[in-house]
Amino acid sequence: MDGERLELFILGMIVIVFSIALHEFGHAIAADRLGDPGPRQAGRITLWPVSHFDPFGFIMMCVTLWTGFGLGWGKPVMVNPRTFRNPRRDMVVVAVAGPVMNLILAVVFGLAARVMIQTESLPEGTFGTLIKLFVYINLGLMFFNLIPVHPLDGGKILSGLLPRDMSERFDGFMWQWGPLLLLTACLSGSGIVGSIISPATIQTYRLILGI
Repeated sequence: MDGERLELFILGMIVIVFSIALHEFGHAIAADRLGDPGPRQAGRITLWPVSHFDPFGFIMMCVTLWTGFGLGWGKPVMVNPRTFRNPRRDMVVVAVAGPVMNLILAVVFGLAARVMIQTESLPEGTFGTLIKLFVYINLGLMFFNLIPVHPLDGGKILSGLLPRDMSERFDGFMWQWGPLLLLTACLSGSGIVGSIISPATIQTYRLILGI
């Protein structure tokens, strides 16, 4: 049992490191295309995971994956909205780009798994598990990042969609209290975050794989 858990942990870390790198690349490439030179100057227009690596965030990823609760993260992409033609709209585009990358990964691996399931060619061992983890973990990352709380992408998306006066009040509250609320929810044993994203993740996972 310990060997199986260790294998699942290693495979999960491979998926998470690659998926977070692609997530941050999505933010970087979107900001670059919209006119912000910062991400390119910082070397973030790359899929190489080390460029998106945050040491403490990586440690927390390991703890989260091993224990089943917690919070991990990659190195945030620094964006300057003043370089955009339409700052509020373009910040929404940049924020959406990260979760979209996770959705693309989930769909690509999910459709591949679906074909192999239907043709009874999906391996039962390590390779089959890796494919399924790419689907499940990327869906989880997508839904987690869409929670409308700062500093998550969902908070930035909601802020950009709200009327300006409401957006300013929302940002003022969320930048002060959002990180603490998010950390408390992730570290609590009551499954607050899991109860929000798990049903959506599971149902979407089943939909993509056709099971």
